[in-house]
Amino acid sequence: MPGHYWFGMGAAWAFAWLFVDQLSGEIRKGTVPRRSMGLLIPAVFGVALLVMWEVIARGANVPPVILPAPSAIGAQLANSGTILWADFVQTFVKSVIPGYIMGCLAGLVVAIAVDRSPFLKAGLMPIGNFMSALPIIGIAPIMVMWFGFDWQSKAAVVVAMTFFPMLVNTVAGLNAASNIERDLMRTYAASYWQTLLKLRLPAAGPFIFNALKINSTLALIGAIVAEFFGTPVVGMGFRISTGVGRLAIDLVWAEIAVAAVAGSAFYGVLALIERGVTFWHPSVRGGRA
Repeated sequence: MPGHYWFGMGAAWAFAWLFVDQLSGEIRKGTVPRRSMGLLIPAVFGVALLVMWEVIARGANVPPVILPAPSAIGAQLANSGTILWADFVQTFVKSVIPGYIMGCLAGLVVAIAVDRSPFLKAGLMPIGNFMSALPIIGIAPIMVMWFGFDWQSKAAVVVAMTFFPMLVNTVAGLNAASNIERDLMRTYAASYWQTLLKLRLPAAGPFIFNALKINSTLALIGAIVAEFFGTPVVGMGFRISTGVGRLAIDLVWAEIAVAAVAGSAFYGVLALIERGVTFWHPSVRGGRA
């Protein structure tokens, strides 16, 4: 494309950048409402990125097998709704959700047991730190051999990936209550379980939700990668793997877009729940006393 084409693209990007920068400054000053206008910043920035992607892909005549334009990906999303929905159900509903629930609950229960037992804390925590560093590429084939090619093996991978972040964060959170608060509970003759339920678990809430949010992305990544090593002829990972082999890159990007939206929505729901449960914490109150 001629030079003025690229100049126009650069000018449009600079205008979007300036608009977002000025709006951010006005929000910090308090001249515009934070809650409503705050959503406008990522929206404008995201639209500007998509426009720039489209302009570069079309203007530089980038081959679709290297980088398809957003319009081509959108067309594939519209034309492959049935396939994408079946892949979403197989990966997210059948694999991610059950594995996420089991892994997080198991990590929470074991963390309480570890906090109760110094022996478990000394023996299990180093193993937990070691296991959390294991690559998913090594875990996924083993789980497929153990549990078969259907969703059970993918859920097992999700459990393995989400268990140890929840364990480590919860153990750290259970120690977040101050000595003065614990002394106050002992002054009222509170038992271990009363102290745990009324003081230590609420104090560990930000740590637990931090693990839940981290696991929301790890679970989806783990299920998709696990599908590379064996799955029925359905699933996000299966579709990405076969799409790359058939050079159907627009379908691959459509699957990536569905996974990104699902993961972002999952994370957003957890963040909203966190705001309602840990409303007292300074991180939720914006640091205001």
